[in-house]
Amino acid sequence: MTKHHRVKLTIFFGLEKYKMKFKDFRQYFSEARVDRYLLATGNSKRRAIQLYKDNLKASQAFHPLIGVFEVVLRNRLNDILTTHFNDPDWIINQKSGFMSDPSLKFIFKRTGHKRTNDFLKREIIKAETRLQKTRTPLTCSKIIAEQTLGFWTDLFEVHHYRLLSGKPIKIFHSLPAGYGRKEVNRELDKVRRFRNRINHNEPICFNGNQINFTETLEVHKSITNLLTWIDPEINKLISDIDKVKKTINKIKTE
Repeated sequence: MTKHHRVKLTIFFGLEKYKMKFKDFRQYFSEARVDRYLLATGNSKRRAIQLYKDNLKASQAFHPLIGVFEVVLRNRLNDILTTHFNDPDWIINQKSGFMSDPSLKFIFKRTGHKRTNDFLKREIIKAETRLQKTRTPLTCSKIIAEQTLGFWTDLFEVHHYRLLSGKPIKIFHSLPAGYGRKEVNRELDKVRRFRNRINHNEPICFNGNQINFTETLEVHKSITNLLTWIDPEINKLISDIDKVKKTINKIKTE
């Protein structure tokens, strides 16, 4: 057995204490994934594992904030669109409405083929199918709860936004001067992509091969900005559960 294979590292998860060979850690979490942490820590196996755990801690700190953001965003958009369509079941009934508008058909320039932007409609049908398989009644509230963040942010993409007469922007009561759909959509897209990263256990602690949380803190700022633009009181309400900056600062000083 080589010296490399004899190396054992102590890893703490919760209250349990485990001793694990680095080669096993690398195998469980994949060589390609772990080696990036190894490179960033100067090939220190101990520090690579600690950084991997620190990345998980930073991701974990985001979950309450993103959870609040998603709930507030979808509920406010549902309120606005319920009023716009004068229909509490709009999310079901609009499958044959704006989600099927002829303007959503276009020619894909790269191939010249006809395409249809039916993303919203497909997401509703998928949700209905899932609920039917579990014999859950198809209600508006159930369909809303099934939708991903991507569904709601897609309402700010230019085609759907126009079909909705710009109503989605109305949820933001405190937008800075000069801000509109484009600026809001940019922030929403940033948050959506970041959410997908942490949900797939991707690193949020790097800039290239360097340990750097700058981009991650920018996403935190985007989330708090979006909530402030909806209602400044929201951030005050959740200030005691937003541990993102505190967690990252602690990581930096360790």
